[in-house]
Amino acid sequence: MIKPITTPLTREAINSLRAGDKVLISGVIYSARDAAHRLLFEMIKRGEELPIELEGQIIYYVGPCPAKPGRAIGSAGPTTSGRMDLYTPLLLESGLKGMIGKGERSKEVVDAIVKYGAVYFGAIGGAGALLADSIKESKIVAFEELGPEAVYRFKVENFPAIVVIDKDGNDLYKIGVEKYREI
Repeated sequence: MIKPITTPLTREAINSLRAGDKVLISGVIYSARDAAHRLLFEMIKRGEELPIELEGQIIYYVGPCPAKPGRAIGSAGPTTSGRMDLYTPLLLESGLKGMIGKGERSKEVVDAIVKYGAVYFGAIGGAGALLADSIKESKIVAFEELGPEAVYRFKVENFPAIVVIDKDGNDLYKIGVEKYREI
């Protein structure tokens, strides 16, 4: 079963998701990679107002390619999530409720997901052109000087993802390995 979810994420939506659930995300999501995460982290530490509202939002770890004519965005595949792990707990504490990327997360991030009631989604690496089909609008909203690593506001329709880590800390990467060992 595929679950449709909309942003911003509500407590009810987060509570309904379990590791392994397939989802289709619609609404607004933001992009941010390493450099943007560092800048957001530093702004929070200094008590400055952020250029985006984090409460209930999802950040997609992506540095999109330029759009071709008639397209909202070019290829938009996920980047390795672990590079954001240093900054993620503070962003979760500040209201972020979802992240989309690829790869495992640190214990600190998993603990913060549980503490702040969030969720980590996985997107398929290597499928950036297909994922871009779900992005209907794209606009740089912060840190334009970072080029493709700027923060983008994406309007998405039926963006496909899978719940990798749910609000209880259940981790699909660990669950999958355990199930594989059973066969």
